[in-house]
Amino acid sequence: MGRRQRSNYDGVAVAVPVTVPYQRYSTEGAHFFLGKAVRALVEASGIAKDDIDGLCLSSFSLAPDTAVGVTQHLGLSPRWLDHVPTGGASGVMCLRRAARAVQCGDAEVVACVAADTNHVDSFRQTLGAFSNFARDATYPYGSGGPNSIFAMITAHYMRQFGARREDFGRICVAQRQNALGNPNAMFKKALTLDEYMAARPISDPLHLFDCVMPCAGAEAFLVMTAERARDLGLAYATVRGSIERHNAFADDPIMVRGGWARDRDDLYAQAGVQPKNIDFIQTYDDYPVIVMMHFEDLGFCEKGEGPAFVQSHTLTHDGSFPNNTSGGQLSAGQAGAAGGFLGMTETLRQLTGQAGARTVPDAQLGLVAGFGMVTYDRCLCTGAVILGRQE
Repeated sequence: MGRRQRSNYDGVAVAVPVTVPYQRYSTEGAHFFLGKAVRALVEASGIAKDDIDGLCLSSFSLAPDTAVGVTQHLGLSPRWLDHVPTGGASGVMCLRRAARAVQCGDAEVVACVAADTNHVDSFRQTLGAFSNFARDATYPYGSGGPNSIFAMITAHYMRQFGARREDFGRICVAQRQNALGNPNAMFKKALTLDEYMAARPISDPLHLFDCVMPCAGAEAFLVMTAERARDLGLAYATVRGSIERHNAFADDPIMVRGGWARDRDDLYAQAGVQPKNIDFIQTYDDYPVIVMMHFEDLGFCEKGEGPAFVQSHTLTHDGSFPNNTSGGQLSAGQAGAAGGFLGMTETLRQLTGQAGARTVPDAQLGLVAGFGMVTYDRCLCTGAVILGRQE
């Protein structure tokens, strides 16, 4: 039996991008940042809190609470609720679920919110409880955490496809340039390729600027019907197409590709476009090798051509291939699960005239890709969505 024809996302609006400014460390809990995000959504949209009848949540530091505990904490009473603990893929996946809830009438206004705190010791605690598979595979060797895992993935990619540190450096330097136009970015100083190359090693072949800075903060947006958004006078983006995939290419000994490669034709077919029609992309950039895999597996170049692709393109907001126009996590910071929402809020700002100095000229279509839940040798969750400017 063939796959059932997918319903499109017509009539769905994505609006009101919110960022709760990041803090390097915080003594507040995740609830604090979630509450600030919901308050900002209410204030920016003019929608009463009681009119938010859907909530989709992502957080790593919420335990022992789940999404339902947050409803009591914040005084919400939604008739539709979801908790999506998929980290870097959660922004795309929350949007997909919220869009279907709105289309089906299960909710009229869904708040999609991701937040995490960062105590001095909370990052270590998060890593220790993140994945039994990764812990059991690495701890006996005195290893642990994402740096060593992605060092292995990066080294394998370099050996297989001839990538050099300079190629990854071009990604990091361009994103830092984008971050200089983002008032919410943690990093405020330009980065040169020489500085990138000279940075101290972390886990060979990764060096300092290949690694994100953990911090505390939140990202959020609203999903509703386009009619409701117009009635409220809200600028919004439309959902042109979306995909997700879990545990793709499980037979690959070490990850060299993501699940986007399996479903990208479906993504572009939904939107009625080709990769060449995309005006900018927001990749999930926990490490630059993953950004390069996005470029390949989303069809902007062939597998293994990522190094040549970054050599032939300018990746800044005003360049030939704008990528991570907010600076991405590598320069804005990684507020836990909120990192999975960063590309979504940035794309909404780009498509609704709120990006300021980092605006991509005349952009009509943006692609947001998500990637999350690292185990020993790969990440398990991938997703992507194409958003379009309000017609």
